[in-house]
Amino acid sequence: MKIKFLFLSALVILGAFSGCAEEKVVNDFEFKEFEEGEQITLQSVMDKQLVLVRQNGGFVILNDEKKVLMVDIFGTFCAPCKEEAPHLTQLWRKNADKFTLIGLTHFESVSDDEVRNFANNYGAFYFISNQKQNERLVKQILKDINYQNMEQLPFKVVLKNGVYQSVQDFWSKGKRVKFYLGKVPTSLMQEDLKGILGQKNGTAN
Repeated sequence: MKIKFLFLSALVILGAFSGCAEEKVVNDFEFKEFEEGEQITLQSVMDKQLVLVRQNGGFVILNDEKKVLMVDIFGTFCAPCKEEAPHLTQLWRKNADKFTLIGLTHFESVSDDEVRNFANNYGAFYFISNQKQNERLVKQILKDINYQNMEQLPFKVVLKNGVYQSVQDFWSKGKRVKFYLGKVPTSLMQEDLKGILGQKNGTAN
């Protein structure tokens, strides 16, 4: 009983500090994987469009291949996602000449109107896709980085030239990982981004 209590307490603490919408990932990657060079057209809820291209085991943006890409997997219901949205907008605007931020809705089935309301209410003015193909993209990303732990929102990855970048683990000082889990200060993301932009190639730091 004591062990069970400690386990449940740990889950509660983890959820409080990092994010929401937890789901256990058990090597379940049954989906059609993207092939090298395959393109996927994303439509934002604000009627903008961009094309992702499968490259180097990750993704780049067609005609903007040199830009660093951050993919933010989030939910409109998620409190940490709401809290960080305006800060993500500021991060994107500050670095827009060399950096693109794409939001992918996940763990929910909502209308584009609901996502637009989220964007307007919480200041999420970057590119947000609310398409069914988001699920395939999310599964590919998780498989690419071999993510096997508790999936929580928000969840982000950063790519340069199609290569997933190592970033600081906010929850474990001194450790580097291939993702941001939960609500992470954008000041830390900016610090990582500065280092990634300073690289001469896409090799993960």
